[in-house]
This record gives sequence, C-alpha cells and structure tokens, in this order.
Amino acid sequence: MKILVLNCGSSSVKFQVIETSLEMIQANKDSAIAKGSVERIGMSDSRLSLEVPGRKTYQEISEILEHRTAVERILKVLVHPTQGVLGKVEEIEAVGHRMVHGGEKFASSVLVNPEVEEMIEECVVLAPLHNPHNLRGLRAAQALLSGVPHVAVFDTAFHQSMPPKAFLYGLPYELYTRHKIRRYGFHGTSHRFVAIHTARLLKRNLEDTRIVTCHLGNGCSMAAVKQGHSIDTTMGFTPLEGLLMGTRTGDMDPAVLPWVMAMEELTLAQLNAMLNKHSGLYGLSGVSSDMREIQKACSDGNRRAKIAFDIFCYRITKYIGAYAAAMGGVDAVTFTGGIGENSAEVREQTLAGLGFLGIELDAEKNRNLPRGEEVIITTPASRVAVAVVPTNEERVIARDTVRVLGGVMPSFAVPDNEAPR
Repeated sequence: MKILVLNCGSSSVKFQVIETSLEMIQANKDSAIAKGSVERIGMSDSRLSLEVPGRKTYQEISEILEHRTAVERILKVLVHPTQGVLGKVEEIEAVGHRMVHGGEKFASSVLVNPEVEEMIEECVVLAPLHNPHNLRGLRAAQALLSGVPHVAVFDTAFHQSMPPKAFLYGLPYELYTRHKIRRYGFHGTSHRFVAIHTARLLKRNLEDTRIVTCHLGNGCSMAAVKQGHSIDTTMGFTPLEGLLMGTRTGDMDPAVLPWVMAMEELTLAQLNAMLNKHSGLYGLSGVSSDMREIQKACSDGNRRAKIAFDIFCYRITKYIGAYAAAMGGVDAVTFTGGIGENSAEVREQTLAGLGFLGIELDAEKNRNLPRGEEVIITTPASRVAVAVVPTNEERVIARDTVRVLGGVMPSFAVPDNEAPR
C-alpha cells in the first residue's frame, strides 16, 4: 500500500509517501518513496520541497494561504510528470495523520469517522497550539481525498499504558476528575519505534526487555518502556515538564512561577512565553537553543554554555537511574532525535556516571557512528546495552495506518483493574 503521511502545524505541512503492508512491516522492509514539506503557509513566498531518493531536491515558491491549498499542491507535485512519484492520485490508498493530543480518549491509532473527529475536537482544550492545526490538515485531506480511509495517530497514545502512580499529580483529585489534569507524555510514536528497533538490534523479544528511550532534539523526553509498554515518561500535562530542552525549562519548582510573575510583573501570556520560548539551553547559555552551537561555545570557553550543557546531560543521567529503578533494572538505553543521534559528547557525558549499572561505553563506536544506522555503542562486556537508533515517526504513522485498516492495531490502555476511579 502507498500511504500518504501528513503532519500539519500552524504554518507548515510535512509529508511522506511510504510504501508498506503488514508483511513489509513484519520484515522491516517498508520504505519512503518521497518526502517533503510546505513551509510558510499564509505567506506570499510559501516554499514547497520534494525529496525523492536518487534525485535532486525539487522546490517551488508561491503563495499558499491555507492548509487545503497546501495539500492540493502536495498532491499535484506527487503526480508531476517529471518530479512526481505517482502516476495518479488514486495510487494513494490511505492517509495517516499525526495528532498531538488524544487525551484519555485514544489509547491507540484509530480510523477517522465523525465521532472520532468530534473526540479529537474535544481534546483541543488540552493542546490548543497543536490539535487545531492537526484538524485543519485532516479536514483538508478529507475533502481532497474523500475516497480513501484516514487514520489518526496520536503522540500521547503510547503512554496511555502508564499506571496511575506514574500519571497522577499530587493535586486535589477533583482536578483530575473535572479537568483531566495528569501526565500524558508526548513523542509516543518515537519512543515506541526506537524501543521496537532496540529489541530487534539486541535480538530479543520486546516483551522481555526493559528499555530507557531518550528522544533528544529541540524538544526532549524520555520513557521507561517495560515489556513493550510505557510505564513512565518525562513530559507531563504539557511538553514543558521533564528534561532541559532547547527553549523549555523542564522540571522546576512550581512556586517559582507566581513569584516571578509578581517580581517581574509578567502577564500569564508573558510567563508562558518565557517558560516555553526563552528558557532551556537558550535561556541558560544566552547563546542558542541548538546543541551544536552550545558545544562550539563550550569549546571556546563559554562558561554559561558549559553550565547549560552540564545541566542537560545531568538530567538525562538522573532519569536513566530513576527509570532503571522504576523497571526493576534496565537492559538497554537508547538515544534518538537530532541530539541523541548526532552528539557523541552528550552520550559520553550522560553515561559517564552510570558505570554502577554495568554500562561500558565503547568510545570508538560512540565517536564514529555510521550515519543513519542502528548501532550498539557499548562493549561486549557491558551488562546494559546502549544503542543509537534513528527515529522515524512518519514510518510509525504509516505502519499504524496499515494496522488499523488490517484490524490488528493494539491498544496501549491501562488495564481496567489499574484505572483510577
């Protein structure tokens, strides 16, 4: 099957065409035949790009004012006589959509129908910066590709297997029952993908492994994946909690917030912007939110950059230890994402204090990774394996689309006997 995968943001649409099937998934033989994006939606100089293996990247600049036009242009370039990869639009057999937040309503990927669409709409209150744009792209694609099934794949679904002891906060319980304030977690498609591929790399059954997955990019999160299920994760009610990130604070004392608001006379909107856009690596270092620039500044002797780098690695180290305890041990630690895959320095410093777990890093393997490949970077004597696995969330979305249509999509829900009452 040829699956069109769409990831719609406020001013962009990222897309891939992935050829897959249940048999190809089992053999790990599915592949992307094209990928691209539309950027700067709403502007007169919107940019569409298309990448096809073995070809030069195609780009065009034109006015694209809304998401429906963006999807129309994507379909048009995919069937372009010289630039495209499809003979006709009808070759697309299904569309998989990235949805950021499914709340407690969705513990798996689902076929979109009017009831599902209404439930996604109800989750907008939990993700007002993301779900509306995801829905806008969904509705544009439904209008243009009305004859094929559409499947919604949620960032939060994988973490619905967390037990109440992991997802409830120490707030009045009524805030959970009334407003569903709890830990949801994000990056679920990435954590699930790299956990599955780590088990394959180890030649072990996923159901018999305990893996700490580290998704490190501009946004960062970790998950404790025990027997194939997420039992805890660092991001919380929003993506702000947990690790230090490019521009987000991560964990902090909540009492700081009203204090800073009073001392700096900030509005709620200004406080939110500070926490999400002006903090993290950028706020601490004063240099950048980009780890490559942080590391360069460190090598140039920038003290604040070094402090930011140290905090970033330290928090990952702490969570690895915490999640090893939560799972009763750990078999593997996996790094993914732009930083996780590309920064040998982050991996080295993060793991330096974890020898007590039996981790023995192979310095040569860590420093000289074959780009884009799944590799183990620990020595044969290491009791805990450390892997680097490039993530591929679009591939997960395509695979889940096939699974949903084939009736074999598993649920990640908490068992009924563990659900809070």
